Amino acid sequence: MKALILVGGYGTRLRPLTLSVPKPLVEFCNKAILLHQVEALVKAGVDHVILAVSYMSELLEREMRVQEQRLGIRISLSHEREPLGTAGPLALARELLNIDEEPFFVLNSDVICDFPFRDLLEFHRNHGKEGTIVVTRVEEPSKYGVVVFEPDGGKIHRFVEKPQVFVSNKINAGMYVFNTSMLSRIQLRPTSIEKEIFPVMAKDGQLHAMELQGFWMDIGQPKDFLTGMCMYLQSVRQHAPEKLRTGPGFIGNVLVDPTAQVGENCTIGPNVSIGAGVIVEDGVRIKRCTVLKGARVRSHSWLESCIVGWSSSVGQWVRMENVTVLGEDVIVNDELYLNGANVLPHKSINESVPEPRIIM
Repeated sequence: MKALILVGGYGTRLRPLTLSVPKPLVEFCNKAILLHQVEALVKAGVDHVILAVSYMSELLEREMRVQEQRLGIRISLSHEREPLGTAGPLALARELLNIDEEPFFVLNSDVICDFPFRDLLEFHRNHGKEGTIVVTRVEEPSKYGVVVFEPDGGKIHRFVEKPQVFVSNKINAGMYVFNTSMLSRIQLRPTSIEKEIFPVMAKDGQLHAMELQGFWMDIGQPKDFLTGMCMYLQSVRQHAPEKLRTGPGFIGNVLVDPTAQVGENCTIGPNVSIGAGVIVEDGVRIKRCTVLKGARVRSHSWLESCIVGWSSSVGQWVRMENVTVLGEDVIVNDELYLNGANVLPHKSINESVPEPRIIM
């Protein structure tokens, strides 16, 4: 089976992290975002993954060769010369997707959830139509485009953009499975699958919806990345609690790489992910944060709702909060306060940042 992942462009929403690393390779809970998806696809029987990318990255190519070997699958990169939207990439990869008559998966690269690919495939085969989209429930449907479908069987009637009166609270979760016949609907030009292809498929009675069980998040920007981390760690608590760190000083759901070091009298958690080779010195307080590979947090610092970039260093008695994001190799000097700072790679911070801003 095949799957196409819409990786897209430069990941500008997740800057400054994506200034150093292509977005699919940014670690989410100590594993590259892309690998959460690819490993789940492989478990469901996918043996060929196609990444639709709009810029070529040697780093991404190299890493994919490594993963091909590790997982025993084929990974192809399909390169758009011009941005093709969310449907154009399917036309560009048509020859790879059309190799056989098997259905294929399509997913957005920013989505994190308990990927239900096996259930999705079974649901799709049972109704026998051209396409199935996964939908998820939201609290405030008026912010989104919603999907109106039959509760029995999931046949989709229509899509409503930001409804002002209640018609549905289910939105497109960015995961699909299609029969190859669907490819004839798409031309090789910039096309939106959501606005141009799905409404026509629904009108033809060829599109069904399957409701997602469990959590779902689009983690394409820092605020949502941290919210998604909290949801993911809760899912780990339910399905594989042995992966979480417990013991004195650890509160709630905390994921710590075995190579990381945590000092004395620290309080870590709830909702913290600490990457490989990280050093947390004595007396540090961290909650609702991601600390990426090779970073160091010096003694008596206090971090809440932050992402600390690779190889960055946070000084002693520092306070950082309110979705402060440090890019790669940032130095924060001692005794500073950072409130919602967005710091580009390789910067040294010598004064406090009392109001949210970008440090270039």
